[in-house]
Amino acid sequence: ARRQRVSIAGANLLLLFPGVLHGAVILITELCERNAQTLVQFREAVPELVHIMRGLVTSGYSPEHTVAGISDPFLQVRILRLLRILGRNNDTASDAMNDLLAQVATNTDSSKTAGSAVLYETVLTVMDIKSESGLRVLAVNILGRFLLNNDRNIRYISMTSLQKIVSTDHNAVQRHRGTIVDCLKDQDASVKRRALELSLALVSAINIRSMMKELLLFLSTCPPELKSHAASGIFNAAERYSPSQRWHIDTILHVLITAGADVRDETVPNLIQLITNASQLHCYTVHKLYRALVADISQQPLVQVACWCIGEYGDSLLQGDCEETEPIQVTEDDILDALETVLQSHMSSPATRGFALTATMKLSTRITENVDRIRSIVSIYGSCMDVELQQRAVEYNALFKKYDHMRAAVLEKMPVMDRSSMGQTNGESGGGGVQELEPTKPKQPEMMVAPQPASQVGAVFLYIVYYGMVTMDPSVAPAAVTVYDKSGVVLKLSCERPLDASQTITLTATNTSDHDVSSLTLQAAVPKNVQLQMKAPSGDSLPARSSAVVTQTVLLNNPNKVGPGWAGTPG
Repeated sequence: ARRQRVSIAGANLLLLFPGVLHGAVILITELCERNAQTLVQFREAVPELVHIMRGLVTSGYSPEHTVAGISDPFLQVRILRLLRILGRNNDTASDAMNDLLAQVATNTDSSKTAGSAVLYETVLTVMDIKSESGLRVLAVNILGRFLLNNDRNIRYISMTSLQKIVSTDHNAVQRHRGTIVDCLKDQDASVKRRALELSLALVSAINIRSMMKELLLFLSTCPPELKSHAASGIFNAAERYSPSQRWHIDTILHVLITAGADVRDETVPNLIQLITNASQLHCYTVHKLYRALVADISQQPLVQVACWCIGEYGDSLLQGDCEETEPIQVTEDDILDALETVLQSHMSSPATRGFALTATMKLSTRITENVDRIRSIVSIYGSCMDVELQQRAVEYNALFKKYDHMRAAVLEKMPVMDRSSMGQTNGESGGGGVQELEPTKPKQPEMMVAPQPASQVGAVFLYIVYYGMVTMDPSVAPAAVTVYDKSGVVLKLSCERPLDASQTITLTATNTSDHDVSSLTLQAAVPKNVQLQMKAPSGDSLPARSSAVVTQTVLLNNPNKVGPGWAGTPG
């Protein structure tokens, strides 16, 4: 009976007056949104709704309800919303309304606000139902025309809609990239923000160079509240799609020069890692950074990277023969003058001064004629009010005096860093296409042993974090404790009675599985107040079925008896 009433209601839609029809459509919409069973039943009324809507588009039926040449736009919008609900996730209903939506999209005048409202609702319906690909392209083109509208509200709504569909209809949105980029110059801050978000979403490996030029130009002129967002987006795009390491470095340096104060905290270490790995660009990079440092020391992230790079590769500045940059004659005094300027500037943060002091110290092994000046600079900061800077200076002074024979080894160049957890650059990765960034997953402090044939070798690493022994009675020797038991590998820990500030621990590993485990390595970490010494293990392989054991002795020393578990210390 209920189904019959619904069918009759659908048929009677054609007989209602405009006002009553409008109210009936609103009522049906509410019923369909609140009850799934009612939604299924009212899908039978889709042909009637399509017929009514087609009549509104082609001929109209009530001149007094026409607005700016659009026949009853309020009713059209309501019917389109109802069709969107009825066609969602339903092939039959979607097919029944595809032709109508195409007709509305092509026959409605977008020069009037009423027509724009109908077209916008049409676009939402096309994107929400199972529409044909050609119809979706038509909908995106409508939004593209909206971007040229003089009304900023319409432009904002258009970009908001494009932002929602760019992931599913990327190529269709890409056709309007030029218009979207032009919106970056809009005077309205909200439109600029939407245009920035959409422009960043359109960056790809194909258009990275052209899009980055536009984004960097925008960064130099954008409002202060957008600089941080723009810089972060540029960094992400450069990391994902950079065509070469040199281009990547140039782009990030440009951002640091333009908006260094607004970049993310992790920008400095990320750029340092990138420079370290680009060994063939060290000379080029240090020359560019030196010029930038001399020109402006107000951008703290830029100054930090420049100081680090000068400390590592300052000898390349002295050579002055970098083929990729204009020749520049730099002396040892010039380099030290630049670093001293950073150290003495009121604009330098404590962290920046730390970079400059370390760079100065590192230069003591890279230059030959000004080591005494470096020693003098370092000694001055041994009485600095900043504790961190003072500690560094004191330690560096100790290198000059007590451990001068170790200074060259301690201050040698940093090795190439591991970039296994970061995205590779397109064109230099050696692995084909662009790879998506994946967040770095922390390693779990546990042993991972995968079942494997006896002929294969599996390396096992165990990380033991020592937080202090439990309180023990010195007259009783503690029993062995099993600290790990997984996949057949068992590790037991036994402690001898503590003597004053010393503690001896014996680690015993066995393998009860049917497969041999080789390349066994046991690693330990202790708090700063504890000294650790690991003796050589009895072996590095664990034969199957407990046929042999591996033991290793660990010596702990706590001179200050800090923490629980030491003789005379409450646990």
